[in-house]
Amino acid sequence: MEKTLPRPKSTTIYGYLLPGTLIYVFIVLIPLGLSIYFSFFKWSGGLSKAFIGLRNYGDLIQDAKFWFSFRNNMIITVLSIIGQLGIAFVLAVILQAKWVRFREFHRTVLFLPVVLPAVVVGFIWNLIFSQDYGILNGLLRSLHLSSWIRPWLDDPHIVIYSVTVPIVWQWVGLYLIIFMAAIQSIPSDIYEGAEIDGATGFRKVIFITLPLMMDTLKVAVMLCIAGNMKIFDNIYVMTGGGPGMSSTVMAQYAYRTSFNQFKLGYGSAISIGMIVLSLTLILLSRRLMGGRTVER
Repeated sequence: MEKTLPRPKSTTIYGYLLPGTLIYVFIVLIPLGLSIYFSFFKWSGGLSKAFIGLRNYGDLIQDAKFWFSFRNNMIITVLSIIGQLGIAFVLAVILQAKWVRFREFHRTVLFLPVVLPAVVVGFIWNLIFSQDYGILNGLLRSLHLSSWIRPWLDDPHIVIYSVTVPIVWQWVGLYLIIFMAAIQSIPSDIYEGAEIDGATGFRKVIFITLPLMMDTLKVAVMLCIAGNMKIFDNIYVMTGGGPGMSSTVMAQYAYRTSFNQFKLGYGSAISIGMIVLSLTLILLSRRLMGGRTVER
């Protein structure tokens, strides 16, 4: 007879849950509550603050700089969904092929950027994109493609696309691991049956792999939206939001408003606006991708 493990006492379960719960409360819930509270005040720091109701939110709706930063977030998010998820899916399918050798090595190398701090990634790509001594422009010179040389981080027309490249590069590995786990969970007899029916590799990917990992893809899209709507570190290191506001995102605009201009009440309203817009995009993505799950 199989032995069943004794159920731990409730006090033991709560004891294990308590530290993580307290950390979450103090790091997430309390700051969120304070942000909502201070967003109703005109506050520049200190003890004095004036209650102004919803005026901060009214100003936020009419704030062209806020919507411009939201536009930058949307560009980064769309390009990241296409780049991060698209590249990760292609690599996951390739690494699952039988002819691939050293699969664990490739997976580890591709995942390595994920564990790097965002500040380090920003400095690395700052060196790559530098107009004078950057690796990218040096490579273009060596290939006699001097007409392609650009001030990648100083041109306001292309800087938002330049800062997106490191974000895509850093997080491809995360979605690669997620997609590989989803592909490995698909029963092999489904693929074997498809091969008997004459399905090629491309058809198996389109008609078997992609539909059966659709639930995972939905989660990945939501993670990608949530991560890129609060992006800050990489861009702050590379451009500081410049030139001008051309690469400023919502988190940077909230930071500047709160700690450079000392408009802490309005900065709190910007933060709440970020949350509302992020949740709206996540719910919209779920709606567009369908709410029903794929049965296996």
